[in-house]
Amino acid sequence: MVNLIRRQADGTLHRKEELNMLKEFKEFAMRGNVVDMAIGIIIGAAFGKIISSVVTDILMPPIGLLLGKVDFSSLYINLSGIPFDNLAAAKAAGAATINYGLFINTVIDFVIVAFVIFLLIKQMNRLKRQPEPAPVAPTTKECPHCFSTIPIKATRCPQCTSELKGM
Repeated sequence: MVNLIRRQADGTLHRKEELNMLKEFKEFAMRGNVVDMAIGIIIGAAFGKIISSVVTDILMPPIGLLLGKVDFSSLYINLSGIPFDNLAAAKAAGAATINYGLFINTVIDFVIVAFVIFLLIKQMNRLKRQPEPAPVAPTTKECPHCFSTIPIKATRCPQCTSELKGM
């Protein structure tokens, strides 16, 4: 641990460990996988917002209409004991509520996103090139005298009884 500090040209001291760590971080951050992951996270966040909108604005209204004009986002259980006309009024008053309608919307969001990701990964795996199988080592050889197929370790042909030297 003696020589861990070095003096720069401007007179400041830096630890070699910090410089090495900074260099390693730069190499890590500039790898293609990290950049790809960052792009994936950004696109995933935007995709999540689109799915939430599809569920909230397109799927749930017809489902609520079929179930007797129910607005799932306003379904809640009031834990305060004070009656409220709707969820917004209960939240404005600071009442404790269990918002199971919003939970149902969130579960449907999750199921749709999980299903789409499943389909996407399934397609990617299908399009991914399968590595060619490694060539299998031969287990047989041909007798140079009678041209019959014999085991690779054979020293004499079982068909013509010829000795197989150097094969």
